[in-house]
Amino acid sequence: MSLKLSLKPGERLILGGAVIRNGESRAELIVENEVPLLRERDILSPSEATTPCRRIYLALQLMYVDPAALAEHEMLYRELVLEVAAAAPSTLKFLALMNDHISNGRYYQALKSGRSLLDYEEELFANAQRA
Repeated sequence: MSLKLSLKPGERLILGGAVIRNGESRAELIVENEVPLLRERDILSPSEATTPCRRIYLALQLMYVDPAALAEHEMLYRELVLEVAAAAPSTLKFLALMNDHISNGRYYQALKSGRSLLDYEEELFANAQRA
């Protein structure tokens, strides 16, 4: 099954481990095989991984786009999950879903579930600042 992508000028994506940036005009790509692919809005750079849950998301992202180092990324992910679960048990419902996806080799779905974890973390931080 092919995937048709329309890229805005300057938009980035990760395609099979390569970071690609579109030129000055709109472009259309058709990806004809299954390969790890992340659009710019879903990419988290290492410099943006400034919170515990963002570091988990980055580890998930690396598990998805860098299968050659999967064991290393998964080990980091597991360490981070243990720390977050101990510090904030209310995150367990998100972590359990991500773990389920990972155990079944569904790294993209784990990454999508990680977005919910990021939203929840932002909510926790916002509530803590109001208190």
